[in-house]
Amino acid sequence: MQVKWAPNAFVRLVLPLMAGILTYLYYGPMLPPVWPLLAGLVGLFAGGQWWAARQPGPGPTDAAGLLAVAALYVAGLTLTQQATESRAPNHLFRFGDQIEFYRAVVDDYTVRRPATYATTVRVSAVRVAGQWRPAVGGIRVSIPLTDSLPAPQYGDVWLVRGAPAPSKPPLNPGEFDYRRYLQYHQVYHQQFIHPDQYQRIAMAPPSLLRAVAMRAARVVEGIFKRYVHARREYALASALVLGLKDDVDQQTKEAYANTGTTHIMAVSGLQVGLLFGAVSWLLGLLPGRRGPLLHLLTALVGLGVIWSYAFLTGLSASVLRATVMFSFVLVARATGRQTSIYNLLAVAAFFLLCYDPYLLCDVGFQLSFLAVLSIVYLQPPIAGWLHPKAYFLARQRPWQRPAVQKLWQWAGIGLDWIWRATALSLAAQVATFPLGLFYFHQFPLSFLLSNLVAVPISSLAVYVGLLLLLLKGLGWALGLLSTTLAHGLDYLTKGVAWVFEWMIWFFNEYIFFIGKSMPGALVSGIHITAPQAWLIFGVILALLAFFSLRRLQWLALACTFMGVFAGSRVWAARQLAPDEQLIVYSIPRRSVVGFWQGAAADIVPLDSLPLTETERTYRIVPGSIRRNARRVRYWPGWRGSPVPALVAEPGLVLARWRGRQLAFVSGQLSGSTQPLPGLAAVVLRRNARVRPTDVAALFGTAPRIVFDSSCKSWYVARQDSLFRAAGFRTHDVTLAGAFRVGGRW
Repeated sequence: MQVKWAPNAFVRLVLPLMAGILTYLYYGPMLPPVWPLLAGLVGLFAGGQWWAARQPGPGPTDAAGLLAVAALYVAGLTLTQQATESRAPNHLFRFGDQIEFYRAVVDDYTVRRPATYATTVRVSAVRVAGQWRPAVGGIRVSIPLTDSLPAPQYGDVWLVRGAPAPSKPPLNPGEFDYRRYLQYHQVYHQQFIHPDQYQRIAMAPPSLLRAVAMRAARVVEGIFKRYVHARREYALASALVLGLKDDVDQQTKEAYANTGTTHIMAVSGLQVGLLFGAVSWLLGLLPGRRGPLLHLLTALVGLGVIWSYAFLTGLSASVLRATVMFSFVLVARATGRQTSIYNLLAVAAFFLLCYDPYLLCDVGFQLSFLAVLSIVYLQPPIAGWLHPKAYFLARQRPWQRPAVQKLWQWAGIGLDWIWRATALSLAAQVATFPLGLFYFHQFPLSFLLSNLVAVPISSLAVYVGLLLLLLKGLGWALGLLSTTLAHGLDYLTKGVAWVFEWMIWFFNEYIFFIGKSMPGALVSGIHITAPQAWLIFGVILALLAFFSLRRLQWLALACTFMGVFAGSRVWAARQLAPDEQLIVYSIPRRSVVGFWQGAAADIVPLDSLPLTETERTYRIVPGSIRRNARRVRYWPGWRGSPVPALVAEPGLVLARWRGRQLAFVSGQLSGSTQPLPGLAAVVLRRNARVRPTDVAALFGTAPRIVFDSSCKSWYVARQDSLFRAAGFRTHDVTLAGAFRVGGRW
C-alpha cells in the first residue's frame, strides 16, 4: 500500500513547518528575531513566482519548491518565537520579586484536589514601587479547599498580594518536568495563595463563548449527577461524555492505564468520531439522489452537531482538535473535493499549529494524529489478513435448515466485526507504541482484550448518555407546555439513565477484571530516551516501506536502526553499571536517602515510617525507571538495611557507604564525639538545633551542609545564612532538589 505525494500537498507543507517548530523548541533561546528572514524569503518567493509567470516557458520549479520549504521552515521558527510569551518586554520575569500586587483573571478549568483548588490565572497588571504597570504572564496557582472559600471560576478577576515564584524544576532524578509542561502552555510561575492574600474584584471572562460553554458543561454534569446514582459510575459518566475527571478515583485511573484504555476517559477523537459517524449514517438514510444540496445539508448538520458537542464539553483543547479535524473532512465532502485523508489530516495539523505551535509538544495532539494516520494506513491491510465473514458464508449449504444458514451468516458477521475491531486496535498501537514507552514507560499487553469489549460498550454508552441529555432537554422544553407530558417523559429519561449506568458499570467491571486476571500483562518500568524513540519510529517506518515496496534496502535500514537502538541500550547499561550515587531525596516533610549501585538501590526513610504509594510512585519510581532499575528495596529506617550506620550519640548517625561517609544530625551535638574530618556531607534533619561552630569543630568546614525536606522553611532561611557566613557550602533539597554524592548529575 503506497501513499502518493501528488494529492497530498499539505503533507509537504506541514512537515517543514513542524521542523521549524522543533528547531525552536531545542535552540530557541539562542536565536535572534527571525521574522525579518521570513519576510525576505516570502518576498523572494513571491518575486520568483511573479517573474516565472511572465516567462514563455516553465519557471524553475525546483528552486521555487526549495524556497517554499525554506519559508515554511522559518515560518515555524517565527510562529513559535512569537507565541513564546516570556519574550515579551513586560513579562513577569522582568519584574522578579519586586511585585507588590498583581491583577489577574482566571483563565482555565479549576481542578479540585484533596486539599486545594488549582487553576491558571493570566496577569494583566502589576504594582511595583507603588505604581501599576501593564504586564503579561501565566501563573499556576493553588488555594486552600475549604467550605467557606468558593472554587475559582473562569473569568474571576483577582487582586493578589505578593510576587509569584518561577516554576520549580524537577526536584528528584527522573521526576516529571512540570515546569517544562507549564512553559509549553505559556505559564512560567507558580504560587500558593492564602485566603487573606487575594480578593475577587470583578468578573471579566477572557472569552464569553468559552465561559458560557464551561457553564453549560457544569449544567450537563449536574444532569448526570442527578440521574446516575452510584458515585463511581457518575464519575465515569462525566469523564466519558464530558471529559470531566475530577471525581474519578486514583484506583480507577490506574486500572484503565494498566489495561491501555485511558483514552476512553479522555474526550477527544473517539467521541467526536462517534457523533460524526452517527450523523453521517442518519443522513445517509434520507431518500433521494445524493446531489450537491444533500451534501451541503449533511455538512451543515454534521458541523452543527460536532461543534455543539464541543460547546457542551466546555470547548476543551482535546475536543477542539478532533472537531477541527472532522470539520475539514465534512467540508471536503460537501465541496466534492477528491482529496485523501492524509491531506485532510495535514490541513488540520497545519492550521492548528499555525494557531498554537506549542500544540506539537502536547501528548494528546501527538497521539491523536499518529493514531488516526496509523488506522487509516494499516487497518485495511491488517483487516485483509483474515476473512471470517466469507469463511462462514462458504459453510452454508442449500440442504441446511434456514436456522443453520442464519447461524453461519450471523457468526460470520459477528466474527468479521470482532476482527475489524481487532485490526483497528492493532493499527492504532503500531504508531503510538514508541510514544507510549517514552511518555508512560509501560506497555499493556492486554490492550486487545480490554479494548475489544470496553471500546464498543463505551461507544454505545456515549450514544446513550447523549440520548439522556437530549431527553432531559426535551423534557425541559415540554415542561413549558405541559407538566403531565414532562413527567411522562421523565420516566423514559430515568429508564435511559438506568441503562446508561448499567453499561458504565459493566465495562468498568470488565476493565478491573482484565487487570486482576492478567496481572503480568503490564510491562512497566521501561525507559527510552528521545533519540531511542525516534529510532523505534525509524524501524516502524522502514518496515512499512519494506512491506509496501518489497525492496531489501528498507529492510536493511530497519535492521540498522534496530542495531543502533540495541547498541545504545547496551552502551547505557555499561555506563550505568559502575555508577554509584547517594541521593538525599526531596519529599515533603520526609527524610529519605537512596543508595544506588548501578541498577540496584536501597531506599531508607530515616524517620522509620514506610513511604506511601504516592511518594514512591511520584518521587522514587521515575528515577528507578530512568536507571532501568532491576532491584529496589525499601527499608523502614537504618535497622535491617545493608548500609552500615552508627549512632555516635543521640541525634547523630554516621553512615558509611562505598568509601563515603555522611553524618545525619537531628538534634543537638553534645561534643562527646571525637572530631570526624573527611565527611562528604552533613544532613540536617527535623530542625536540628546545631550551631556552625559545633559542626565545624566536629566535622570541619569542608562537608556540604544539606537541609533535608523535614526542615521547616523558616529554619532553613535562618540556618542557611549562618552556615554560609561561617564558610560552609549549603544545599536545600526543598528548593534546589535532591542532593547527590558521587555518580553523574
